[in-house]
Amino acid sequence: MLDLKLGDDLILESPVAFLLQTDLWDMVQHTGPAGKAVLVILVCFSVSSWTFIFSKMTALRGAREANGRFLRAFRKSTGMESVMLASEQFRPSPLVAVFDFGYEELERQVKARGSIVNRPSLERTLQVGVNEEVAKLERNMSWLATTASVTPFIGLLGTVLGIIRAFEDLSQMGSTSIKAIGPGIAEALITTAVGLFAAIPAAIFYNYFGHVTREIASRMDDFAMEFLNMADRTFGE
Repeated sequence: MLDLKLGDDLILESPVAFLLQTDLWDMVQHTGPAGKAVLVILVCFSVSSWTFIFSKMTALRGAREANGRFLRAFRKSTGMESVMLASEQFRPSPLVAVFDFGYEELERQVKARGSIVNRPSLERTLQVGVNEEVAKLERNMSWLATTASVTPFIGLLGTVLGIIRAFEDLSQMGSTSIKAIGPGIAEALITTAVGLFAAIPAAIFYNYFGHVTREIASRMDDFAMEFLNMADRTFGE
């Protein structure tokens, strides 16, 4: 065991040795009211972020798979009308939503003049569809960013409170043993650990979801070009 001796009477046993002999639940029970409040906040952040992570992961996986199926059907189709009739079976593909935006604008122009009369307007409409779908994919992503950036500081707050409590116990009990300030050390360390446990996955998945969203957005931009090409072939003057 590692000891730190200060003078003749101050002997501090290793905090590591103390923690190895301490059950995790006991550490939580030793925390004061402020430490417990910090832990509750951190657990709420963690549970919320993990709930969002699983739901977002499922949604993005479904969107990518539906995009692939719809894109294959679009490239094999004989025209816009056939794609429109078959599009419902490919939802929730973001590409279907972009197609709907473009098809509505294309239909208005064709009904009026029998051909595409305002290609820039069609391009802008497709871009609006892409932007709306990207906004849907990014919805609530800020929660992960907030969790990743805030929870370490909340854990640090718990650490500071634990250290303060440890020194208060030391001064009130007049003891120099680590057992006297052990609850404060436990409080400090457990809140730090929980804060990191909440922050690290949130940061990892925020970056991962951002990458997947950019990938899907790029696919939607490419699809808009394919839509315009098919529209030109079918209804171009």
